[in-house]
Amino acid sequence: MEFNDKIVVVTGGTRGIGRAISLHFAREGARVTAAYLADDEAARSLEGEAAGLPGSIVAVKADVSSADGAISVIEAAAKETGHLDILVNNAGIIRDGFLPMMSGEDWDAVLRTNIDPLFHCCKWGVRKMLGRRKGSIVNLSSVSALTGTAGQTNYAASKGAVLSFTKALSRELGPMGIRVNAVAPGLIETEMIAVMKREAVDAIIKGASLGRIGRADEVAEAVAFLASDRAGYITGQCLVVDGGIV
Repeated sequence: MEFNDKIVVVTGGTRGIGRAISLHFAREGARVTAAYLADDEAARSLEGEAAGLPGSIVAVKADVSSADGAISVIEAAAKETGHLDILVNNAGIIRDGFLPMMSGEDWDAVLRTNIDPLFHCCKWGVRKMLGRRKGSIVNLSSVSALTGTAGQTNYAASKGAVLSFTKALSRELGPMGIRVNAVAPGLIETEMIAVMKREAVDAIIKGASLGRIGRADEVAEAVAFLASDRAGYITGQCLVVDGGIV
């Protein structure tokens, strides 16, 4: 019950890695608000799965790439206590393609969806942490930001921005008792990799030290560690969870 009664927001929190993160916190007693954009069925399924857990999960439908959407999620999470303990920025998309053939729409969509929520959610989330001079923010990046991946210039650029944003914000908020870190997953078994070509997936697995795809719950463990008091002297860092790809 490490996170008993902690107020937690997870963006993109009803599917894939975000779902695993939401459930991990709820199993440890947290009161989780899971933001999602469109999939109502996944949201209902998650709330149902959390019904018997020590904590709770409430799914909130909102576009957190906008100020209004981010505010609605943060306010929903903090409405009873007035504060926020943990913010996990996980919302993101992938639209691969080689740069000469990449459409402007795919470039804009990935940059907007993967970066704008950082600004809006952190801006309003931090305001719910400042009064108590404590809190933890964990941003989801990717090994693509560290190594580069052919066909992912848009995705790599967005996830590289997540790392730079994390380091800069950690400098701003450290004196106020708020820690900011990042997790960079490798190839994880989620719906997102279903759109990848099998040969590309096999090549990544072959190059990984552990020789397998990771699980979403393994990423959730890393996020929970950075959000916990056990990581109380860690800020501005990126924890790579990739089975040895990098």
